Amino acid sequence: MSRPGPSLRTSGTLVMFAAFAVGLAVAAAWGLSNARWSAYLTQAERTGLLLYDALSRGAAHPEGIDITRLAAEDNARAERGEFTQVSGLPRPAYVTIAPILPDPSGGSGLSLVVVSDDLQYRVADLAIRSGQRPAETLGQLTLLMARYCSEPLILAKPGAGPWLRVEGAPVWGCGAAPADLRLPALVLGLVALGVLFTLVTDTAAKFAGFARALGTRQRLGGPESYEAEGPAELRALVDSVNAYLEAEREQLAKRAVVLSGVSHDLGTPATRLRLRTALIEDRDLREKLETDIDRMTSIIESALTYTRAELNVEEPRELSLGALVEAVVDDYQDLGHPVSLAAGEPIVVRGGHSVFMARQGASVVEGAHRVIVTARPVSIQRAVSNLVDNALKYGRRAVLRLEADAETATIIVEDESGMTSTDEIEALMAPFRRGADVQSVDGVGLGLSIVSTIAMLHGGALRFDTAPHGLRAMFTIQRS
Repeated sequence: MSRPGPSLRTSGTLVMFAAFAVGLAVAAAWGLSNARWSAYLTQAERTGLLLYDALSRGAAHPEGIDITRLAAEDNARAERGEFTQVSGLPRPAYVTIAPILPDPSGGSGLSLVVVSDDLQYRVADLAIRSGQRPAETLGQLTLLMARYCSEPLILAKPGAGPWLRVEGAPVWGCGAAPADLRLPALVLGLVALGVLFTLVTDTAAKFAGFARALGTRQRLGGPESYEAEGPAELRALVDSVNAYLEAEREQLAKRAVVLSGVSHDLGTPATRLRLRTALIEDRDLREKLETDIDRMTSIIESALTYTRAELNVEEPRELSLGALVEAVVDDYQDLGHPVSLAAGEPIVVRGGHSVFMARQGASVVEGAHRVIVTARPVSIQRAVSNLVDNALKYGRRAVLRLEADAETATIIVEDESGMTSTDEIEALMAPFRRGADVQSVDGVGLGLSIVSTIAMLHGGALRFDTAPHGLRAMFTIQRS
């Protein structure tokens, strides 16, 4: 039974709304951070404008700014340019000198020194335009200070006055900067994108996995029914496939029962017919009747064999394919048939592709009996026998050869039929189709159909190609 899960419609709708909500949250956080950061920088620049008037004209201190005079010793050190020796400064002390020219409107010039504990400010990067007022220049400087996470303070000397200490951590300090939500918003967006991608790929993988499992249904060890975890649509599809497979198995089983019953029921009448036919004095008539009886029973047995092959009832096991082929050849040779095994050349087994090597690996197997496969031995023997019988009927002799690689094994049967086209022989793989010489060759037209079915049940195929003196049948199966 498949496990329950939400439908694609429900889960898709939920994912869509969740993605929309996450997108709104990311956009809101990003916009809010930009707005707060812009307001913070604007306030720092505006404080710089007001600070110029407070320093040069003695106006009221801007909010968040504390201005005090240096002690006499520190003032003397500042006059000598020994700013790093002034007491109460951060250590280490990085000094940035930024003098401001006097204001033509009457304000005195300022000697400014910015002292920070971790950086020097690039005053050369300040946006200075022609005719810019000194207050605007100081506003640009405080704006620059607010852009970096630091705890700077200013040493200022208005005109010929004493040196002043200007502290404004609430304005341009690191703690005054607003919380930046852009990085968390970006992380949230990436996480949501990853979750969405995972959900989509996981759902697609479940459908693809079921498709692969269904594609190997006729191969060895395939399940009689399937289970799947995923959306309701996939579970409904799996249930429908299971129901179809069950109906198919029941239909094949009924067909096999009917054919078995017919074969059994025809046994007694066929025996009586043989006994009564033996009493016929006309030899030609007697032989014709015996031939018809044999053909009738052969049709029933072949149809039963074909149905059993479709049922796929034989359990697979590990076996030596080379030994099986050799045994089939020996059986035909014991009966005096012209069947032979090609000279035992070493088999080159090709490996799979590797991400570390451009070429495929290869190994040499000395002897065909080393080719181990997992297969149904009775079915494989029947398929090989049918190919050999077909070669003997239409091509006078059969030569067998075994080839293998890392994934497949191929039994090749060549005849001497003299045929140069594979179109006719490939058409004979349909059930109850026989060749042009139907009158001179025994059979009911199911031999190649049975071989093709057995090949498909083993994940392979039956193909034909031209050989030097006739046709070449290639029976390929998966090795595992």
